Amino acid sequence: MQSALYVALSAQVALSKRLETVSRNVANMNTAGYRADEVKFKEILDKAGPDKVSFASGGEVFISRQVGSLNKTDNPLDIAVEGEAFLAIQTPAGVVYTRDGRMQMGTDGVLRTLNGHEVLDAGGLPVIIDPEGGPPNISQNGEITQGEDVLGTIGLFQFAADAKLSRRDNSGVIPDKPAIPVQEFSTDGIRQGYVEGANINPIREMTKMIMITRAFEGATAMIDQSNDTQRTAIRELGETS
Repeated sequence: MQSALYVALSAQVALSKRLETVSRNVANMNTAGYRADEVKFKEILDKAGPDKVSFASGGEVFISRQVGSLNKTDNPLDIAVEGEAFLAIQTPAGVVYTRDGRMQMGTDGVLRTLNGHEVLDAGGLPVIIDPEGGPPNISQNGEITQGEDVLGTIGLFQFAADAKLSRRDNSGVIPDKPAIPVQEFSTDGIRQGYVEGANINPIREMTKMIMITRAFEGATAMIDQSNDTQRTAIRELGETS
């Protein structure tokens, strides 16, 4: 019975973390370029008398790299990244990578995010266009032209498959390994006039939330039952002593 109690407690911890990630995902369903949080659980085995007992670990949270849907805006300063690459932006915390390609242009011609962060080229420099040159044309490889003039290239960057990502602000991430500029654009590229949505399936996340809530209630009921059994045993032992 004691082992069952510990199993239920470990399940509560794991379910609580899973519920936090699902709640965060649901809150960011409409955040452009947002990457969902997922949890990787591991089974922990322990020797309890003659039997092995399986506990649930707290789980490892990671950021999903699955792509989101593209939404057409026809705004020449909106871009969506196709493939698995990321845009680079300069923030007070350093270079951050994002899939949110909604840009604006200042009077100085510098392309910035809606939060005012500079959009960078493949060499890590700000992308600057002519504020009087009219709407820019942005090709799949990120090259920017106004009329006949090529003014720069928006950088795209890839992460190693085993790189771990940490979150910065809304849609920003930072890898624990150096990002690599994209040089071949058959699978990664830019689509002008589109914005990528969050890679979150609302129905799937709401279903998860319901299932997790029910499982949490089941674990709580098991703990309550274990406590009631212990109290009964202690009371009966006290009466016979």
